[in-house]
Amino acid sequence: MKALITGGAGFIGSHLAERLLQSGDEAIVIDDLSTGRLENLQGFRHHPKLQFVKGDIRDSTLVQLLASQCDVIFHLAAAVGVQLIADDPVRTIETNIAGTQVVLEAANKFGRKILLASSSEIYGKSEKVPFAEDDDFVLGGTAFSRWAYACSKAVDEFLGQAFHQQYGLSVVGARFFNTIGPRQTGRYGMVVPRFVQWALRNEPIQIYGTGQQTRCFCCVQDLVDAVIGLMHCEQAAGRVFNIGSTEEITMEVLADRIIAITGSTSRKEFVPYVVAYGRPIEDMMRRVPNTERIRQAIGWQPQTSLDQTLRMIVEYYRGQNNDG
Repeated sequence: MKALITGGAGFIGSHLAERLLQSGDEAIVIDDLSTGRLENLQGFRHHPKLQFVKGDIRDSTLVQLLASQCDVIFHLAAAVGVQLIADDPVRTIETNIAGTQVVLEAANKFGRKILLASSSEIYGKSEKVPFAEDDDFVLGGTAFSRWAYACSKAVDEFLGQAFHQQYGLSVVGARFFNTIGPRQTGRYGMVVPRFVQWALRNEPIQIYGTGQQTRCFCCVQDLVDAVIGLMHCEQAAGRVFNIGSTEEITMEVLADRIIAITGSTSRKEFVPYVVAYGRPIEDMMRRVPNTERIRQAIGWQPQTSLDQTLRMIVEYYRGQNNDG
């Protein structure tokens, strides 16, 4: 199998590329390196079955050329991270919607099965926990830029479904829930790498809001298992799947857990959202996936505990001399 991975120099994309290469598959990675990093590919950058292309997914000529050379497409490229979304909403919307349309058109032209990466953000402020794939979305108003990301990913899913229904394109939607692991950066608001870096430096761990909001963190290796499994599942076409852990934890307890694992002397510091982001931000108190659909489809469930994943991340940053 030869796979095209958009956003393949990103956190998740690089792990997917590495796994495919380890399995004997070929990988073409396209990334504009706006949030992805060549360092993420460092361990296998010169693998004979890896082709790296620096480029923008909105470049239809380039994307069509690469789509003509592959068998399947994993579309992971997106503007991600609460901080980035708040700071650069125009880029968020343009990349996520226009880029996805280009990739879908290329996949359709050459008949390539495509997996579209979506996000748990699209459930918005819904309080119907755990979230199931057919549940309604509850989004905030347009005054809050955070919802631009949720809306853009929802439009991506609608586009994917439209290509499937109208043209028969094999499209699989995958809603990622708070994926974590080595290579993830805290630069764009990702909570775990920021907490770990602060703890390793014995600096105050800044917890936004009350710290009682909960999330479920899934190890990136488990997520890679899921997306590869869905790509090989014929019955997954035309459907959307939650991918995530159901192990729920509050942000305050997460900070405590990381302090304990690192042996840090860091103290906890609670920061109001408006101070943290420089503008009002709406947040969700709970975000828990219902994973029954993917379990029934491919037998997938997470294999790695949160503590195991946190230890991997701590060791990764220690190996990076804590400058990642």
